[in-house]
Amino acid sequence: MDIKEKVIIVDVSGRCNQLIAREVRNLNVYCMLFGDNASIEKILCEKPSGIIITGEGNADKLVSDIMSSGVKTLDIRNASDYKDVIKSFLYDELKLSGSWTMKAFSEYMIEELREKIGDKKVLCALSGGVDSAVCATLVHLAKPESLTCVFVDHGLMRKNEPQEVVEIFRDKLGMNLIHIDAEKRFLDKLKGVTDPEKKRKIIGEEFIRVFEEEAKKIGAVDFLVQGTIYPDIIESGIGSKGLVKSHHNVGGLPDVIDFNEILEPVKDLFKDEVRKVGLEIGLPEAQVNRQPFPGPGLGVRCIGELTKDKLDTLRDADAIFREEIKNAGWDTKIWQYFAVLTDMKSVGVRDEVRSYERTVALRAIHSIDAMSAEFVEIPYEVLRKTSSRITKEVKGINRVCYDITSKPPATIEWE
Repeated sequence: MDIKEKVIIVDVSGRCNQLIAREVRNLNVYCMLFGDNASIEKILCEKPSGIIITGEGNADKLVSDIMSSGVKTLDIRNASDYKDVIKSFLYDELKLSGSWTMKAFSEYMIEELREKIGDKKVLCALSGGVDSAVCATLVHLAKPESLTCVFVDHGLMRKNEPQEVVEIFRDKLGMNLIHIDAEKRFLDKLKGVTDPEKKRKIIGEEFIRVFEEEAKKIGAVDFLVQGTIYPDIIESGIGSKGLVKSHHNVGGLPDVIDFNEILEPVKDLFKDEVRKVGLEIGLPEAQVNRQPFPGPGLGVRCIGELTKDKLDTLRDADAIFREEIKNAGWDTKIWQYFAVLTDMKSVGVRDEVRSYERTVALRAIHSIDAMSAEFVEIPYEVLRKTSSRITKEVKGINRVCYDITSKPPATIEWE
């Protein structure tokens, strides 16, 4: 893989256009996204092979600077059909080799990690999700003797997940895994907090503090590994229109971290690319195709203050939804599906008496890279059975709704 073959995409709308980026990546060319607030100096520091200007906006000075920079540039701001134009620009005009493949990336990253880590110690933030699993495995393949994986059970995971993580990574894959039960610690920190951004940042900071403490127990640790991916970076604010939301491993990092350096092996990849890397490096298909799960876990799916009772209620409702989706054969057809415990109560009837209980919302979406998403038209019989089971089997729930909002305008998660 020749990482020097790089195309810069500049979106003058103020939001970085991931659709164009996906088109370039699908043509096996690496690209980076910049917003309208980028400087020509920053762009040229990347030594791009070419630049693509997109979006709906002016940014006259930036566009003028790009056009006079001497770098070959494609302006598709007013193009409705750009696929063939982009392909021609990459291969005919720039003469690129198309060497950006996940097999090449995997080999490159393992070698880079091996060289960078050397004889130093590495601590990996392992959540059990796809991103952290791929990161941990890349480091394990590069320097297995240097790696310690720390799995923090923050009490915000789905039903039975903590046990599954330990079984897969410690028992089956043979990684050096430390399991920390920190549920009480996290919930104590989150007590009384209702603001979504504050919850995310508290969870992110507490993760780092736990890792710092664990690092001291095992001796000097030079690197912390995190499963940051490219959409995390984009959504944490690149263009002038700013922040969509903080991510626990980007916007939520505390100012002082007791490590020499953060390693983020897949920070340049979109979600579908991370999955391809997982298969390339030998992770089980079931693990690679696991549903995306946010770093803050159920903390962003339980609206309002987080308590153990509310989280247990959500875990039970979510487990029923996932079970019914699987029973109906839809688990392989949907990119992500989950339950949300809203902070709303409504009047209902239970055992022939008036009830005043919580509302659960169900969410199911199609997406490629989490930057955009469409809701899934799940068959009514599946939704009906799910609703019936949740209201009968989960204490404190008397109403179930289905979220039919795409991204944008909504985000995938509710908080």
